[in-house]
Amino acid sequence: MTRFCVQATWDDVPHLSRAQKASLWDAIPEHQRDARTKGIPILGSGRVFVASEEKIVCEPFDLPRSFARISGVDFGIDHPFAAARCAWDRDNDVWYVTATYREKDATPPIHAAALRPWGTWVPVAWPHDGLNRDKGSGDQLAAQYRGHGLNMLHAHATHEEGGSGVEAGILEMIERMQTGRFKVFRGLSDWFEEYRLYHRKDGLIVKLADDLMSATRYALMMRRFADVEPSRKHPPLNPFGGAGGWMGT
Repeated sequence: MTRFCVQATWDDVPHLSRAQKASLWDAIPEHQRDARTKGIPILGSGRVFVASEEKIVCEPFDLPRSFARISGVDFGIDHPFAAARCAWDRDNDVWYVTATYREKDATPPIHAAALRPWGTWVPVAWPHDGLNRDKGSGDQLAAQYRGHGLNMLHAHATHEEGGSGVEAGILEMIERMQTGRFKVFRGLSDWFEEYRLYHRKDGLIVKLADDLMSATRYALMMRRFADVEPSRKHPPLNPFGGAGGWMGT
């Protein structure tokens, strides 16, 4: 017998009107609202992120050129490869997740081709396992992606004060969410899918279906290397050789 699980929110059902949802929301105990309106199961010993989606979601908008850009990737050696395109409003210290990519059972050239349209000038943060060597080619993973035209940072992701601890990165994400300084573009369903299910068991983070959460965290950790979009009057060199045109975001 085949079993599968389908997760749906009450926005996926057509028979509930906005007024009915408002009435039901007031009647649902606060600790049950995510489970009963978004289909989020109560897993392990609790969710990692508890900020409501309404608090962090924002409508997509054209990013000002002053916003610094950086992407984060999770290589997916034994799980899907994932990438999060991010922007940092440095004037107001607000972090935005603006696009995502997640794919399994594909090779570095395929992943790199999907990310190059985000801008070959955009710095890319990556985890320590990027120093691992690919079993087939023997090349370091980060170097492979650099060879396929991505602007991989010179070293793996670390906090500004040093170290690469997961809990420190998560704590910063939580603090930003709670203070209105972490926003995610509406429509990034794969990101919110992971956000809802990211949880702990016996106090420890469960490392399953967390690829986009990790990619986002790496980008945030390395935001000091985020860069603004170069002038179109002076396009950067094409990483494949010679002067190349600008690739927009």
